[in-house]
Amino acid sequence: MERSQSIVLGEVEIFRVIEWRGPLMPGPELLPDTTAQTWRDNADWLAPGHWDSDSERTVAAIQTWVLRSGGRTILIDTGVGNDRERPGRELFHHRHGDFPDRMARAGVHPDEVDIVINTHLHGDHVGWNTHAVDGEWVPTFPNAQYLMPAADEAYFGPGNNYAYGRRPDDRFLYEDSLAPVHRGGQSVLWEGSYRIDENLTLESAPGHTPGSSVVRLASDGDRAVFVGDMVHSPMQLLHPSCSSCLCLDPREAATTRRRVVERAADEKELVIPAHLGGSGAVEVRRAGSGFVLGEWAAMNEPR
Repeated sequence: MERSQSIVLGEVEIFRVIEWRGPLMPGPELLPDTTAQTWRDNADWLAPGHWDSDSERTVAAIQTWVLRSGGRTILIDTGVGNDRERPGRELFHHRHGDFPDRMARAGVHPDEVDIVINTHLHGDHVGWNTHAVDGEWVPTFPNAQYLMPAADEAYFGPGNNYAYGRRPDDRFLYEDSLAPVHRGGQSVLWEGSYRIDENLTLESAPGHTPGSSVVRLASDGDRAVFVGDMVHSPMQLLHPSCSSCLCLDPREAATTRRRVVERAADEKELVIPAHLGGSGAVEVRRAGSGFVLGEWAAMNEPR
């Protein structure tokens, strides 16, 4: 059984619920600026949580971060979802997993979720926005406000022929995971920055997608930044210039990544990416003109 894990920062409790975890793709395929030898040279700390030395594939997780802040339940990203048409992604296509049960075991019930944050609008971040009821896609969290970046809505939406019509997956995900939320009047499109509550703020962080964002936490002296798909591997925290093959604008993504990593090091923000397969949060410190990893967060069982 996949179990959730939690930490507390200031007045905010954080835990993750994992939808899927396993080997994903070879390291140099994920980060084209690296070589197979780069990954082997770092195997002592990457394996087994972030890199599988036998298959030489990166290890990733698809997960939802759950925050209890200010008396509200807040979800950051909602994974892949079940029963989706995703012909371009075998891992996502017609998937049928037990994520709702995992959420329930972690004490998260759909009616009690107050806010859903989609850090960007890729299919593995919006899937459980909705679920099927009598053949119709409806919002999974009926009482929640869904925060979506306006720039991604413009890029992936019908007004842009679903990201220029290059992939059928983009049209499918919009129609099954985003449009029903809009029709239900539950979506809020934001740009620039957006204050969620006294502890949490959304900020634009473009590159991976036009609307990619980070969630900043500042509470009682503790700080963290949820960086979404800005970071797919902790290697990118050591080498911010390395963008993933999944970034729509690798150069802009690298610029954004360096800015965010520099701030995390200077302000002692715990960095929490979307997809790390091992420990999900880590400190970053400056080392000359570069960076080193500090302590990994101790993720305990949720209360």
